[in-house]
Amino acid sequence: MGNSLKPQLAEAVKTAMRAKDSARLGTLRFLQAAVKQKEVDERRELDDAEIISIIEKQVKQRRESIAAFEQAGRTETAEQEKAELSVLQEFLPQAADPSEIQSVIAAAIAQVSNDGVTGAPAMGKVMALVKTALAGRADMSTISAQVKKELM
Repeated sequence: MGNSLKPQLAEAVKTAMRAKDSARLGTLRFLQAAVKQKEVDERRELDDAEIISIIEKQVKQRRESIAAFEQAGRTETAEQEKAELSVLQEFLPQAADPSEIQSVIAAAIAQVSNDGVTGAPAMGKVMALVKTALAGRADMSTISAQVKKELM
């Protein structure tokens, strides 16, 4: 996996600036700042996998915010968060389809049970395998619930 996300992000910022799309620009700049902060903290360039992990974290935060705002009846703020969420999702890889997710989970469970791990420790091991296989392509909280259901 090369380093194609950073230039893609920079280009999206320029495009948003030219289009005077301030909402999109704000989200992209926020994402760029998060990437830059991580690079400064670690004193190195991040690869695409690490950038995707940052985007996933941002997406998760937006989803949680949307739920909280909708629960509080703040629909305008929730709509703003949804707009930011859709901008962030443009930079994630194509989402995995349900059958692919199911087969990855089944394979991970089989591998973990072959290693003789069962119960609660199996959950962590299965999730670790699934997360590497589906990084950026599926909502891990949904997958976690699915794995838990299959392990019980």
